[in-house]
Amino acid sequence: MVNRWLVTGAAGMLGRDLVGVLQGLNESVVAVTRQDLDITDRFSVRAVVSRYQPTTIVNCAAWTRFPEAEVSESEALLINGRGVRELASICSDRSIRLVHLSTDYVFDGTSCQPYAESAATSPINAYGRTKLAGEQAVLELLPDDGTIVRTAWLYGRHGTNFIRKMVRLEQMRKTVDVVDDQWGQPTWTVDLAQQIVALVRQGASGVFHGTSSGETTWYDIARMVFRLLGADPGRIRPVRSDQVAGGELRPRYTVLGHAAWREVGLTPIRHWATALTQSFPLLVDGES
Repeated sequence: MVNRWLVTGAAGMLGRDLVGVLQGLNESVVAVTRQDLDITDRFSVRAVVSRYQPTTIVNCAAWTRFPEAEVSESEALLINGRGVRELASICSDRSIRLVHLSTDYVFDGTSCQPYAESAATSPINAYGRTKLAGEQAVLELLPDDGTIVRTAWLYGRHGTNFIRKMVRLEQMRKTVDVVDDQWGQPTWTVDLAQQIVALVRQGASGVFHGTSSGETTWYDIARMVFRLLGADPGRIRPVRSDQVAGGELRPRYTVLGHAAWREVGLTPIRHWATALTQSFPLLVDGES
């Protein structure tokens, strides 16, 4: 059966790379942006689905502005919760597979070992709470055709991200202060896009952690970026989360486990340092 893909939030960092990967595979894909589709509008969702007749929807649309969510949680919930419920509802009605992108921030960060896909969720900030609402909607309405892919610390050639920011700051500042007490997994959007395609082709549902293997801190990532630039990594200075605005709202340890991939016969995403080394020339070129 020919798979017809619909990618929402297709103007974003992951959305653009996912569409590029699908086009490279000669898959049938329609890319819709926020201007094309308001996922909180039931009539808009149904009109777009009726027009393009997808067999798989990958929802990359989201409220991602972390600080603003704390003061505008109801608005963030409208997109990350209600909007996802609208998508899940129509997918349920029409037997469409839905892949929904979620976040490591559904966890509280108090663990000292990687969070399993089945680990209890307990978000400590508004962004995490709204994303968890979206997860719950998908799992409730699409127990067989819904897939949650939690990801974290994304970077890519398109859009704003930490890696590209460090490239710019290396040229602008003598020293750069970077948090060294938050642990996670930087993940290249191209790697994640390829993993999503493999997951859909496998026909797997449930919860998966779409992050690179290994673990590190923002501080160590910044030092690696400087080394890759041929700059002195000693120019990166470590600071604590409580020294940064909003740092107390971010979970300290959100390293994710990857057992679910192996359970469905797929290999987890490769180590973060390998991916960053390979992708780095593209990221630097994007800053020129």
